[in-house]
Amino acid sequence: MFLDARFIRRAFGRIAADYDNNAVLQTEVGNRLLERVEGLNIEPQVILDLGAGTARQSVELKRGFPDARVLALDLSGPMLKQARQRQGWFRKRFFPLIADAGALPLATSSVDLVYCNLVVQWCEDLPGILNNLRRIVRPDGLVLLSTLGPDTLGELRQAWAEVDECPHVGRFGDVQEMGQALTGAGFAEPVLDTDWITTTHATPRALLEELRASAATNADSSRRKSLTAPGRLKALEKAYEQFRTKDGRYPATWEVVYASAWGPPEGQPIRTGAGEEASFSIDRLRRRN
Repeated sequence: MFLDARFIRRAFGRIAADYDNNAVLQTEVGNRLLERVEGLNIEPQVILDLGAGTARQSVELKRGFPDARVLALDLSGPMLKQARQRQGWFRKRFFPLIADAGALPLATSSVDLVYCNLVVQWCEDLPGILNNLRRIVRPDGLVLLSTLGPDTLGELRQAWAEVDECPHVGRFGDVQEMGQALTGAGFAEPVLDTDWITTTHATPRALLEELRASAATNADSSRRKSLTAPGRLKALEKAYEQFRTKDGRYPATWEVVYASAWGPPEGQPIRTGAGEEASFSIDRLRRRN
């Protein structure tokens, strides 16, 4: 699957003003991810909220670690414009930063905690993203992320498959793939687990509208790019009937993968397309001379 990065950027920019009102699932998963920080013996000085959106979780991270510097990074300018409304006036709760997760403008070993909620499923090169995170995370720093698994929107995927052969739902990697990617990037002690969350909707069309309103749409570059004809929507509704519950609602299943891993000791090689690379601080090199 090849993802359309321009489509993703435009989709999130278009819905930025109303994102907080529609991103119910994203907020719930984000809160669950925040709960995993509780009880950990960490006192981060620099926190990166990667894919911060409107920075709702950036504010919570600052509340949990009031002495930390929180960086709210997102690809979408309109999202960060909304985020600035939460920033505060005198003592800034966070510092907005527009950038691509695949090209982080941060120094090597400069971040203690990376918090990344439902972002990496929009990134085509998962190993590249994790290598980038591995570069910026300090030794013994923590990466905490959530993403979507292959069971996500299975009902919608199956219903569309009865209508045509075009991809309408994105394809997502499983928990094993995420674990292998974290290990391959050099992270230590990866811990992964999975939740299944079911949302219900008044009609299949209501589900599609909610997906568009939260930008959780299909970004596959081979997707059908024209408007969906009324006849095909009716065919989708008919196919979705098999999933209707006794109370007349239409379910949508979300498989959520949570992962945490620690930054390895300084000097451990990072696997790249060119081979293995290891980096050391200047101070450490000086001590060896």
